[in-house]
Amino acid sequence: MTQGWTRSRNIGRWCAAVAIAAGLAVCGVLPASADDITTGNRVFFRGGFAALNSGRGGELFTDVHRAGSTNSGSTGYYVGAGTDLMLTHDMWGMLKEVAIAGEIGVEFKRWNSTSVANSDTAIPPGPGGVTGVSNGGLNKVQMTMLTVNVAPKVKFMQGSDFQPWVIPVGLDFHVISPPSNQTQYLDIGVQFGTGAEYRIWKQFWLGVDGRYHLTSNQTNTVNNYGTVGAYVAIGF
Repeated sequence: MTQGWTRSRNIGRWCAAVAIAAGLAVCGVLPASADDITTGNRVFFRGGFAALNSGRGGELFTDVHRAGSTNSGSTGYYVGAGTDLMLTHDMWGMLKEVAIAGEIGVEFKRWNSTSVANSDTAIPPGPGGVTGVSNGGLNKVQMTMLTVNVAPKVKFMQGSDFQPWVIPVGLDFHVISPPSNQTQYLDIGVQFGTGAEYRIWKQFWLGVDGRYHLTSNQTNTVNNYGTVGAYVAIGF
């Protein structure tokens, strides 16, 4: 008799648990699986096309003032990586489905480079005492630029698989190479950007973005440039 009562009580508990679970499922309050939970945070890897507003040909360290050839390339490629850290999913309760994330990123650019005379090239006097350089003395001088940025990123359509975004303004820190004629290589500026991303599976996203970087030109060179490319992001 006691065993039968115990068995009936256990069956009753299981039935009650099943009924509660079913009720929660109907109400939509069951906890989501680990794969469905998203914080909005991302780690991303970027790459694409980059273009300077103007080249740096004719400088001392880029081509020794065009002694042998001109290193004036202004287009190239960029690669970068960074993270989006979610600050709010609904603009602190003011706008539903509009989120704000903080982006921290690093980006490397290489502009088209040419074999030119450089600071390590021997330039013997030519006929009549005119300084010149032979092709054998030319070496490729790599034109590069490194940027670290911190920027707010406004993301729209939260909760959907497609999420466009904009960077209204962000802060940039630049390093140019080679340095300027005055051996200066550090610059600061701002950036503006827009793009969109699409969830392809779980927390894996593909996106495109375009950005323009306006610099303060503290190196006495014009460092303004734009980029357009694609990226892959992983949510965490």
